[in-house]
Amino acid sequence: MKKLISLIAIVFTAMFSTAFAADKVTIQLKWVTQAQFAGYYVAKDKGFYDAEGLDVTIKPGGPDIAPAQVLAGGGADVMVDWMPSALAAREKGLPLVNIAQPFKSSGMMLTCRKDMGVNSTDDLKGKTLGVWFYGNEYPFLSWMSRLGLATDGSSDGVTVLKQGWGVEPLTEGQAACVSTMSYNEYWVVRDAGYSPEQLTVFKYQAEGASTLEDGLYVLEKNLSDSSFKDKMVRFVRASMKGWKYAEANPKEAASIILDNDDAGVQTEKHQVRMMGEIAKLTAGSNGALDPADYERTVKVLMSGASDPVITKQPSGAWTHDITNAALN
Repeated sequence: MKKLISLIAIVFTAMFSTAFAADKVTIQLKWVTQAQFAGYYVAKDKGFYDAEGLDVTIKPGGPDIAPAQVLAGGGADVMVDWMPSALAAREKGLPLVNIAQPFKSSGMMLTCRKDMGVNSTDDLKGKTLGVWFYGNEYPFLSWMSRLGLATDGSSDGVTVLKQGWGVEPLTEGQAACVSTMSYNEYWVVRDAGYSPEQLTVFKYQAEGASTLEDGLYVLEKNLSDSSFKDKMVRFVRASMKGWKYAEANPKEAASIILDNDDAGVQTEKHQVRMMGEIAKLTAGSNGALDPADYERTVKVLMSGASDPVITKQPSGAWTHDITNAALN
């Protein structure tokens, strides 16, 4: 009898555990573990995902990882990406959809050395410029096209140096300018000994070339699955709690990032500073995409004259369905 009771207890325990098992969600980040993605790590660390019944796996990115490929291959449910690359991929046949936009502003910059003759955009002609690829090149190409500068190395344009993920091309004199983010590589340049007075910085936001960064994207076909949409509603709600907590508690958020830095390459000084800069970019967003920001991004991407990033107005590239349910 005792054995029967024990067996029944085991069966009911298994049924209960199965019925209330957390739903698994995997997010693919655009880059390595750092404060750029603090909201997700904070949401996991503080139990915000647990409270929504989610078991979230966070996959860091890297120099050889293309988030869209990971998503398309089924390696993630949702990814962090910049809108230029997402819209370009959509036009080429990969139907990505923006379901939330935690970042309101762009941190993209071109950082140049004044001693290499760059003081204004008029000085860019004939210079070698470091540019990130893997989708990061799209805002740059659109901006150069609007400036009337070819990117083929001709005398009337600029020479594009495919930049790695460091700033050595600038510090070693291989390029007059390199791509930087306001929260990351710019400070690496500063830490290398360059003062603000020695640098010319072009902020994409100020140059009218800014586009939306670090949005959340899923495959369009998955949005027809009600259970998937429900998971994304809970995921976005918990993630935005994480982001707002990180904004309000930058030092704690940086500490959480360091705890999750399996590579052990981040420092407290850099992550605290980064979180402070990131908070400036997420401020003003509750997670819902602002249609005006979307239209501005599309306009920038289509303004490339003979070499636009996208060639036609996108359709169905974003939805408020998830954020409407998550945030209201």
